[in-house]
Amino acid sequence: MSERFDAIVIGAGAAGLMCAIAAGRRGLRVLLVDHANKVGKKILMSGGGRCNFTNTGATPANYLSANPHFCKSALARYTPSHFVELVERHGIKYHEKELGQLFCDESSKLVVKLLLDECAAAGVEVRTHCGIEQAIHADSGAAPGKHFRLRTTQGNFSAPALVVASGGLSIPSMGASGFGYQLAKQFGHEVLPTRAGLVPLTLSGKHAERLRDLAGVSLPVEARCNGASFRNFMLLTHRGISGPSILQISNYWQPGDDLRLDLLPDRDIGTLLQEWQRDRRDAELKTLLGELLPKRFAQRLCEHWIASRPLRQYTPPELRGIAELLSSWPLVASGTEGYRTAEVTLGGVDTDGLSSSTMMSRRVPGLYFIGEVVDVTGWLGGYNFQWAWASGHAAGTAISAD
Repeated sequence: MSERFDAIVIGAGAAGLMCAIAAGRRGLRVLLVDHANKVGKKILMSGGGRCNFTNTGATPANYLSANPHFCKSALARYTPSHFVELVERHGIKYHEKELGQLFCDESSKLVVKLLLDECAAAGVEVRTHCGIEQAIHADSGAAPGKHFRLRTTQGNFSAPALVVASGGLSIPSMGASGFGYQLAKQFGHEVLPTRAGLVPLTLSGKHAERLRDLAGVSLPVEARCNGASFRNFMLLTHRGISGPSILQISNYWQPGDDLRLDLLPDRDIGTLLQEWQRDRRDAELKTLLGELLPKRFAQRLCEHWIASRPLRQYTPPELRGIAELLSSWPLVASGTEGYRTAEVTLGGVDTDGLSSSTMMSRRVPGLYFIGEVVDVTGWLGGYNFQWAWASGHAAGTAISAD
């Protein structure tokens, strides 16, 4: 015998918790299961332990997907202000860090507590340490129509609705796995190729040798690749490059793609070089660049990329060449650090097989996919949490108890 519910949600992360709350509030009997030892593990670690829980400027343009229109409906119906309202109702103090990014003042534990308190108020049954051994869609002897039947490490359960919110492959140390993709394939869904997103890039060969001992140096840059550009800090690491601008551009970069960095994004470097040649003609280029860039980085540039001389010795074409290099520095990345440190997974369950308004499968009635397991990936800065809340809310308000 199996215990019956109206809906079973697999995965107690941001999307799964929100979905369970939305369904439970409507009077449905909901079971939320997770194989991990506690809920919301990625919420807890996010934002350096302070949880960047949304972004006030979230729009569909901040997301990558094979179908850029898919996310529009859910994002329009559950906006950042809806989640902010929930945060305020629970008395959680928060602040805007930069660029619309909202963080808890104290701890991300408060967001997990909020979600668990809402689950309790909505009558949701939450089970951790609950691994799924089998999931099938079959006729139910006790009730009309087909039900999803789950065999788990904590017993057998069934429901007419099954929500897959099991996340992607990023950060396997937190328990991430490809379970959701396997389940999607089992039920006839296409899964688009996955790769690590919002991830540091690695360097090899000459670039690695030249920059490795500068690990820890950071500077503001504008990173550009495949038509996308992000202006923020870059951090040099022992393995390559990281920092917000690099994590952002990593979603648009693949091995072999042309990656360019504007090393002085707030300066008209061409005009500045001409002014230096006029007013500071005896100064060495590396000395002047060291006033604008971290000194060690400026020195390394002048050792390997730009021949440093007193400004008076450069011809106008040479100055133009230097300006071009500084505003479009070509950095050849060899790869990424992979899922180990990636914040998200690009690709996933093909949105062509899902309803954009309910997240329900077009192939199997009562089956839903939400959150990171779906082929929708947000920028860095609270956008992926907003997709989790919005897609979870869309599914949770659509599930019927039939």
